[in-house]
Amino acid sequence: MPLNLFSLEGKVALVTGASRGLGRGMALALAGAGADIVLVSLTLPKLQKVAAEANKLGRRALPIAADVTQVAEIEAMVERAVEHFGHIDVLVTSAGINIRQPAVELTESNWDQVIDVDLRAVFFTCQAVGKVMIKQGGGKIINIVSLTTAFGIPNIQAYCAAKGGVGQLTKSLAVEWAPYHINVNAIGPGFFMTDLSRGLHKDPEKSRRIKQRIPLGRFGEPEDLAGAVIFFASAASDYITGHILWVDGGVLAA
Repeated sequence: MPLNLFSLEGKVALVTGASRGLGRGMALALAGAGADIVLVSLTLPKLQKVAAEANKLGRRALPIAADVTQVAEIEAMVERAVEHFGHIDVLVTSAGINIRQPAVELTESNWDQVIDVDLRAVFFTCQAVGKVMIKQGGGKIINIVSLTTAFGIPNIQAYCAAKGGVGQLTKSLAVEWAPYHINVNAIGPGFFMTDLSRGLHKDPEKSRRIKQRIPLGRFGEPEDLAGAVIFFASAASDYITGHILWVDGGVLAA
């Protein structure tokens, strides 16, 4: 397979949750493959640091501070990205939060907060970018799911519900937008070292038990998603849509 199938030269990728963790890692991976980047999160100073890293890779980067739970802000960020670069070829919806709480203690506000960021925002971001991609004749959308899309984990009910929803949303959009040459896929990270999971890693016993479940014997790092996100963003995946690619060290196979 020619290596140029994986080139993103001339492409523009918009990544939400790009200021840290997996979002930052995927944004820089796309930049490294040749894409210019629109970086989105709540915190502009952190985004500016990521933009500087993308610039060092020879790519243009546009940082945008936006709250993706607000549809008006989503629409404004997409409009600004198109005004700046002219098109959006790749979308990665990586913004996410988690709240750990027993089911009997979970509050309405905590439930709504997780669902708003992890599911509702994903749909409306896909909707806004999807309109652009339909007009321009195609594109690649990459949602981020979770092992909780495949099985349940206690004390994170809203997160499990949201990520299960993103899995089904990915399939629904893949079918609906296939006639417009829009590929909609998802990456399913396993147990990764991120701020979102830092509470687990601080507990030595929990960390040990989790690592025992991973056949490859270690937690994932943001760089471990580079190949998957470049693959789904590039021409190499043109005949793949509605698929979840698990990057989990073998957890689901065990």
